[in-house]
Amino acid sequence: MGFLAFLLIGGISGAAAWIFYPGSPKKRPNSAIRTPNLRGLLVAAFFGFIAATLASYVGQSLNLFQAGQMVEWASAILASCAIGCIYTALVK
Repeated sequence: MGFLAFLLIGGISGAAAWIFYPGSPKKRPNSAIRTPNLRGLLVAAFFGFIAATLASYVGQSLNLFQAGQMVEWASAILASCAIGCIYTALVK
Protein backbone atom coordinates (compact mmCIF):
# COMPACT_ATOMS: atom_id res chain seq x y z
CA MET A 1 0.00 0.00 0.00
CA GLY A 2 2.87 2.36 0.73
CA PHE A 3 4.19 2.09 -2.82
CA LEU A 4 0.87 3.17 -4.33
CA ALA A 5 0.46 5.96 -1.80
CA PHE A 6 3.92 7.33 -2.54
CA LEU A 7 3.25 7.04 -6.25
CA LEU A 8 0.09 9.09 -5.80
CA ILE A 9 1.57 11.66 -3.39
CA GLY A 10 4.80 12.11 -5.31
CA GLY A 11 3.13 12.15 -8.70
CA ILE A 12 0.56 14.74 -7.73
CA SER A 13 2.99 17.05 -5.97
CA GLY A 14 5.57 16.81 -8.76
CA ALA A 15 2.94 17.46 -11.42
CA ALA A 16 1.49 20.33 -9.39
CA ALA A 17 4.93 21.92 -9.13
CA TRP A 18 5.30 21.65 -12.91
CA ILE A 19 1.85 23.08 -13.63
CA PHE A 20 1.81 25.94 -11.13
CA TYR A 21 5.43 27.06 -11.40
CA PRO A 22 5.55 30.19 -13.55
CA GLY A 23 7.27 29.75 -16.87
CA SER A 24 6.66 30.12 -20.53
CA PRO A 25 5.01 27.08 -22.11
CA LYS A 26 6.14 26.27 -25.63
CA LYS A 27 3.91 27.26 -28.51
CA ARG A 28 3.23 25.06 -31.47
CA PRO A 29 4.34 26.57 -34.75
CA ASN A 30 1.59 28.50 -36.52
CA SER A 31 -0.76 28.16 -33.58
CA ALA A 32 -1.98 30.51 -30.89
CA ILE A 33 -2.72 27.61 -28.53
CA ARG A 34 -0.11 26.95 -25.87
CA THR A 35 0.62 23.30 -25.21
CA PRO A 36 2.01 21.98 -21.95
CA ASN A 37 5.21 20.01 -22.10
CA LEU A 38 3.94 16.49 -21.30
CA ARG A 39 7.41 15.01 -21.01
CA GLY A 40 8.43 17.58 -18.39
CA LEU A 41 5.23 16.96 -16.48
CA LEU A 42 5.85 13.20 -16.37
CA VAL A 43 9.49 13.64 -15.34
CA ALA A 44 8.47 16.01 -12.53
CA ALA A 45 5.88 13.49 -11.34
CA PHE A 46 8.48 10.70 -11.44
CA PHE A 47 10.99 12.75 -9.45
CA GLY A 48 8.27 13.53 -6.91
CA PHE A 49 7.53 9.81 -6.53
CA ILE A 50 11.22 8.98 -6.08
CA ALA A 51 11.64 11.75 -3.49
CA ALA A 52 8.59 10.60 -1.50
CA THR A 53 9.77 7.01 -1.49
CA LEU A 54 13.34 7.91 -0.50
CA ALA A 55 12.15 10.24 2.28
CA SER A 56 10.10 7.41 3.74
CA TYR A 57 12.79 4.76 3.56
CA VAL A 58 15.60 7.02 4.77
CA GLY A 59 13.52 8.23 7.71
CA GLN A 60 12.66 4.67 8.68
CA SER A 61 16.27 3.52 8.38
CA LEU A 62 17.42 6.40 10.61
CA ASN A 63 14.71 5.46 13.16
CA LEU A 64 13.05 8.87 12.90
CA PHE A 65 9.62 7.28 12.48
CA GLN A 66 7.89 4.00 11.75
CA ALA A 67 5.85 3.04 8.71
CA GLY A 68 2.39 4.59 8.69
CA GLN A 69 3.03 7.44 11.09
CA MET A 70 1.98 10.96 10.18
CA VAL A 71 5.60 12.14 10.26
CA GLU A 72 6.36 9.68 7.47
CA TRP A 73 3.59 11.12 5.29
CA ALA A 74 4.64 14.68 6.08
CA SER A 75 8.24 13.96 5.14
CA ALA A 76 7.13 12.28 1.90
CA ILE A 77 4.96 15.25 0.94
CA LEU A 78 7.62 17.84 1.82
CA ALA A 79 10.37 15.95 -0.01
CA SER A 80 8.31 15.43 -3.15
CA CYS A 81 7.21 19.08 -3.21
CA ALA A 82 10.77 20.29 -2.72
CA ILE A 83 12.25 18.06 -5.42
CA GLY A 84 9.40 18.88 -7.81
CA CYS A 85 9.95 22.62 -7.31
CA ILE A 86 13.73 22.33 -7.67
CA TYR A 87 13.45 20.30 -10.87
CA THR A 88 10.86 22.67 -12.31
CA ALA A 89 12.93 25.74 -11.44
CA LEU A 90 15.99 24.29 -13.15
CA VAL A 91 14.17 23.18 -16.32
CA LYS A 92 11.71 26.00 -16.97
